[in-house]
Amino acid sequence: LLQIDFEDVIAEPEGTHSFDGIWKASFTTFTVTKYWFYRLLSALFGIPMALIWGIYFAILSFLHIWAVVPCIRSYLIEIQCISRVYSICIHTFCDPLFEAIGKMFSSIRATVQKEI
Repeated sequence: LLQIDFEDVIAEPEGTHSFDGIWKASFTTFTVTKYWFYRLLSALFGIPMALIWGIYFAILSFLHIWAVVPCIRSYLIEIQCISRVYSICIHTFCDPLFEAIGKMFSSIRATVQKEI
């Protein structure tokens, strides 16, 4: 996922290069150091970090499965009843009002004249 190469870190611009032997030794030192330190850090911290991340994602999954989804589904079930009542109220009171207002304003005609 994360690939860091020697050229990404030690970026000598074109036309400015160190001696060939120096560059090769620097490249080898960088590559070997990166490789072995990664292995050392993985050996020291890999298992504890895996344990921490495993616990974290287990808690996250548990909460999602046993708390979040049931709460959302419960909310949707409860809100469905309220939405039906709200819909009936809107259709009962607002629809006739807006229909009457629409009929009142439907006979208004506007004309635009351009004077020369």
